[in-house]
Amino acid sequence: MYVLGRGESDLDGGTDRDDDRPPHTARIGSFLARDGSAGAAVGVDLDRPHAGVVFGKRGTGKSYTLGVLAEELADADGVVPIVVDPMGVFAGLDAVGGRVVDPKVRPASIPPSAWPDLLGLDPAGGPGSLVWRVVADAVGADAVDGEGGDEADSAGSEPSSPSLATLREAVAAADAPAETRRAAANHLRLAESWGVFDADAPPVASLAADGDPAVLDLAGVPDAAAAAVVRAVARGLYDARIAGDLPRLPWLLVDEAHAFFGGIADPALRTLLTRGRAPGVSLVCATQRPAALPSVAVSQSDLLVSHRLTAARDVDRLAEAEATYLAGDLASRLPEGVGEALVVDDATETAHTVRVRERRTPHEGESPRASRLSDAESR
Repeated sequence: MYVLGRGESDLDGGTDRDDDRPPHTARIGSFLARDGSAGAAVGVDLDRPHAGVVFGKRGTGKSYTLGVLAEELADADGVVPIVVDPMGVFAGLDAVGGRVVDPKVRPASIPPSAWPDLLGLDPAGGPGSLVWRVVADAVGADAVDGEGGDEADSAGSEPSSPSLATLREAVAAADAPAETRRAAANHLRLAESWGVFDADAPPVASLAADGDPAVLDLAGVPDAAAAAVVRAVARGLYDARIAGDLPRLPWLLVDEAHAFFGGIADPALRTLLTRGRAPGVSLVCATQRPAALPSVAVSQSDLLVSHRLTAARDVDRLAEAEATYLAGDLASRLPEGVGEALVVDDATETAHTVRVRERRTPHEGESPRASRLSDAESR
């Protein structure tokens, strides 16, 4: 088996008991020959942390590929997948022991300086600065420029957290004009209506405690709330590994990742891209809009999987991955078929065309069809 992300010097020898693949390897498919036939098996290294991107226009297999990787992670020892599911298409992972999680995070998991932006307030304005100050006072002075307060939870090194009701009470008691207090309280009430903040939410590390896939169901969740969840989870996994509270290596798989860059979640995702591999946190960003990802997402990725792309801007972003060891234009090598992908492997400095294997769990990302609905009605 050819293993992406693993150079020859990294091989320890031996094979898994159930087949002839090397240990800690995810089988994602097989080489695609020029005549369309399947060649040798292709795997992805799971022994070490990685950063990766999965590109593809709608309907070419992007989310499907992410699901295949999640399946393989679920079967491997020492790792655990956490899937960010904005479209509600990964519930089928329950067939391999996964669970769909109603996303809840602690208010203190969002640093005080980010709260004005989260609520759509000017941080220099009256309501925005009041919210910033109230959150900072509630979680402790050490959290003003960091990612949490100074009181750690023994089950995950996360700060004890005030509730949004407590923050509203602090706003009401603040020394500020009545209109400023009213505006700040209204925005906090809006955040409470999102349903994602809970002062007693389990620590993020609990998502990875048993090694089974955790699917964060963000379908129907407002964009700002979803971004807050992604920031809290991404940073929480990083901090848990730094603190030694997470014995497994987590893989954060983010579908529709373009929606989470450029906003509240951006700093935490960039931290995983640039520093996550040191403590052992992997990040894989899947998107149908590569051009909407920052350049660092491509430049820091050692694994790149691209299904078909047609938009010029998206193809240009793919071109940023053209290292000196690649001969020719990557865009011209993109496959045409659904489920086929061009894989750029930085560890071996090569690019290959692969056919992604079939899922073992139900895939719920296929678009509904009117013909199927009419067939069902006629029965």
